[in-house]
Amino acid sequence: MRITPFMSLFFCGMAFGQMKDSIAVDEKLAEVVVTGTRTQRKLSTLPLPMTVITSEAILKTGVTRLNEILNEQTGVILIPDESGFEGIQMQGLDAAYTMILIDGVPLVGRTSGVLDLSRVSVGNIDRIEIVKGASSALYGSEAMGGVINVITKRPKNDGVDGSLSYRYGTFNTNDINGNVLWKKKKLAANLFANFYSTDGFDLDKSTWVQNIEKFHNTTIQPKIYYDFSENLKLTVSNRFFYQMIDNKAVIDSERHTGDATENEWNSQAKLDHKWNSKIYSEYELYATNYRNDSFLKNENNVLFEKAFYNQWLLRPEIRTTFSINKDKLTAGLGINHETLDRTYFSENVTFNSQYVFVQYDYNPSEKLNILAGFRYDNHSAYASQLSPKLAANYKITDDFSLKASVGYGYKAPDFRQLYFDFMNPQVGYTVLGYNIAEDRLNELEAQGQIALRTSGVNFSVPLKAESAINFNFGTFYKKNKFKLDINAFYNSISNLIDTRVVALKSNGQNVFSYTNISEIFTYGLEYNSTYTFNKKIAVSLGYQYLIAKDKSVVDDFDNHKFVRPPGSGTIEISKSDYFGLFNRSKHTVNIKLAYSFPEIKTDINLRVFYRSKYGIFDSNGNSVLDKYDRFVDGYAQANLSISKYITDKLMLQGGANNLLDYTNPGQINNLAGRQFFARIQYNF
Repeated sequence: MRITPFMSLFFCGMAFGQMKDSIAVDEKLAEVVVTGTRTQRKLSTLPLPMTVITSEAILKTGVTRLNEILNEQTGVILIPDESGFEGIQMQGLDAAYTMILIDGVPLVGRTSGVLDLSRVSVGNIDRIEIVKGASSALYGSEAMGGVINVITKRPKNDGVDGSLSYRYGTFNTNDINGNVLWKKKKLAANLFANFYSTDGFDLDKSTWVQNIEKFHNTTIQPKIYYDFSENLKLTVSNRFFYQMIDNKAVIDSERHTGDATENEWNSQAKLDHKWNSKIYSEYELYATNYRNDSFLKNENNVLFEKAFYNQWLLRPEIRTTFSINKDKLTAGLGINHETLDRTYFSENVTFNSQYVFVQYDYNPSEKLNILAGFRYDNHSAYASQLSPKLAANYKITDDFSLKASVGYGYKAPDFRQLYFDFMNPQVGYTVLGYNIAEDRLNELEAQGQIALRTSGVNFSVPLKAESAINFNFGTFYKKNKFKLDINAFYNSISNLIDTRVVALKSNGQNVFSYTNISEIFTYGLEYNSTYTFNKKIAVSLGYQYLIAKDKSVVDDFDNHKFVRPPGSGTIEISKSDYFGLFNRSKHTVNIKLAYSFPEIKTDINLRVFYRSKYGIFDSNGNSVLDKYDRFVDGYAQANLSISKYITDKLMLQGGANNLLDYTNPGQINNLAGRQFFARIQYNF
C-alpha cells in the first residue's frame, strides 16, 4: 500500500506584498485571460464561466501548494480517491474530467485517474485561470468538465528581482522558496526552486500506519526567454520535481516498510511569431515524463511488493490567429504521442492521436460577442471525436452583461481502463482492462481459475469515449464597490465508464472489467460576490448549489427501492429518498474577509468554509445513495493569515488553518486538526 500525502493539510505561509490597494491591483491583473479562448481576452467580456486567482490573492492566503488554493474557490471541491491523491470536482464532475495545465501544457501521471496536485508549488505563480464546463473544443480529452491553467511568472523589467522565504509549521513542516527573475534587453531568465518536507500526521494513534507518512520533495524550474525581435520571441522552460515518501502498510497483521518516489520532468519550447498586424502564430514542442516507483519489505527484510508507473507524452502543436476587423479566427493542429509502462500491464502501451481545432471570435456589435468553434481528434485506440462549442456574451450596460454557452466534451478511456491486468494478492479478486479482458479470461479459464463467466458480456465492440453536453447561463455585474457573478449549469454525461463483474473465480472472488453502462446528470448554481467597503476592508461570498444523480436510477427506481438498514427489516423508500452521487454536497459556502492596516503595514486575511453533508458508502446494499446510507455530516473550517512588513522588503507572516480544529477521523481521514505556521520573506 502506498501512502500519498495530502499536502493541503499542512498550511504554509506565503508572504504577500504590501497592500496599499490590493483589491484594485487584483482586478487589474485579472482583466486579461487566455485559457478560455487561447487568445488574450478581458475577463469581463468572456462568454464562458471562468475564475481567475491572481498571485496577490494567493499570497494573502498563505498557502504554498496548488491543491490548497484551489480548495478555497467556489465550486471547486478537493476529493481524495482510493490512492490518496486529491482530485478536483467541478460542477459535480469527477477529477478525471478536469485537465490541469502549467503554462498551457498538460501534466501527466494520473496513476488512478487523478493528478496529485500537491506536486505544484505556488511560489512562482502569476495567476491561475479556471474554466468550468466542457472545454474539449479547445483542449480535447480530459477537459470534459473544465480546465485549470497555472501560469507562472516571467521577468518584466530590466535588472534582477525576486524573493527568498522560509516557512515553518505544525508537524515539523518546512517550506523553502527561492525565485530569481532577470532581464537585460532581449534576454531574460527565471529560476525557481522549492523544498518542502513534513513528518506527516496521524489521527488514530492505535494504528502503526499514519494518515500521512513522512515525506519531502524538491521542485526546480528554470526558464529562458529570448526576443529575436519585436515579432519573433522564444521561450524555453523546464520543470523538475522529485519526491520521496515513507511507504508503510500492515498486511495480514505483519508490518511492511519501504519507499515511494515520484520523478517528474516537463520541457517546453515555444516560438511566438507575429507575421504582421493581423497574423500571429505560436509553434510549440512539449515533452513530459512522470515516473513513480515504490516497494515494500516485510519485517525480515524480504521484498513483498514492487511497483512502478512510467508515462511519457510528446506533443508538437501549431496555432495561428487571424485578426479580421474586430474579429479573430484561431486555428491549430497537433499530435499527441503517449506511452505508459506500469506494474500490472503486460506490455508498454502507446496512444497516438492527431487533432485540429478552429475557433471564431465574432463581434457583430459593441455589445455582442459570439464564440464558436470545434475540435476534431483522431485517436489510435477509440473512435474519432468531434467537439463543438458555442458561447455568447451580451453587454446590456457598461456594468451588466449576460453570458451563455453550450459545449460538447468527451473523456477517452485511459490506459488503466484498457490495459490493466491486476490480481489482488490478499483478497484474490482480479481487474482486467477492456482491451485485454477476453484473452486473459480465456487464459484463466484454461488454467481452471474461472468458475463462471457472466452471460451477455461481449468485448468485441471497442470501449466508447465518455461524452457530455454542458450548458451554462450566467450574469456579470460590476459597479463601484460591488461585483457579482452568477452561473447556472447543467451537465449530461453518456457512456460513463464503470466497472462490472465479468466472471466468478474458482476461489469465490470476482473478475472485474470496464464497460459503458451509466448515464449521469448534474445541475446547479454558483454565486460569487465581492463588496469593497474602502481601501481597508473587503468581503466576498461564494456559494454553490449542486444536484448530481444517476439517470438510470431515476428512470428505474424500482430496482433500488428496497433497503435493509442495519438492525431493521426491509424498508421501502421513495424516489425522493435517493440522494444522488457519492461525495457530492448540495451546498458549499465560503466567506472571505480582507482587512488592511496601512499605517502599521499589516494585513489580515480570514476565510471560512462550509460543506453540507455528503454520502460516502452504500451501507444497505441497494447500490444507490439513499437517506439510510452512511453520510459525513456538514462541517465548517476557518483559515487565518496575518502579515506584517518590517521594511518594504522584509515581511513576517503567521497564522493558522483549520482554526476551529475540526476533525472527523472515522470518516474524513485527510483532515488534520488545527495547524499553525510562521514565515519570513525577503524581496529584492
